[in-house]
Amino acid sequence: MALEAFAVEKQNIYLDKLSGKNFERPNYKKLVRKLKEGDVLVIQSIDRLGRNYGEILEQWRIVTKEIKADIVVLDMPLLDTRKKQDDLTGTFIADLVLQILSYVAQTERENIKKRQMDGIRAAKLRGVHFGRPRKPIPENFDKLKQQWENGEISSRKAAKQLHIAQDTFLRWVRRKK
Repeated sequence: MALEAFAVEKQNIYLDKLSGKNFERPNYKKLVRKLKEGDVLVIQSIDRLGRNYGEILEQWRIVTKEIKADIVVLDMPLLDTRKKQDDLTGTFIADLVLQILSYVAQTERENIKKRQMDGIRAAKLRGVHFGRPRKPIPENFDKLKQQWENGEISSRKAAKQLHIAQDTFLRWVRRKK
């Protein structure tokens, strides 16, 4: 793992399984809460930080300006805030690279989403069914439905006899109408 090669201790590595589409990720929030002035946030690439242009720039600002921690992007050495840019040109170039990479990350996220939607649409046209297969309605459903409609039993009791959830029973009732 690249972070271990950078000598980041295991207890200081935060992984999120959630998408980087936004920063509402539990481990990212935990990481930011623990960051303090002088710490170094090491990330593999800018798209591992996030995939939303505005939010990446905002989080970068929070970490570097408010918390006063440094950020190192391993696959882009220019984005290493430990190397203070002495001249205006160096700072401008680093900021420009950050904005370009943030833009690319968001654009890739949007392209992935579009390709996914195109794939789903094409699969549906081919007749592919998404989700769990529907549970077959048992033979004794109509009898229990009639008892329920006549007020002889509750929907909960009918569902229990069919070994299904009450919501499933009521959905089947609506489907049969």
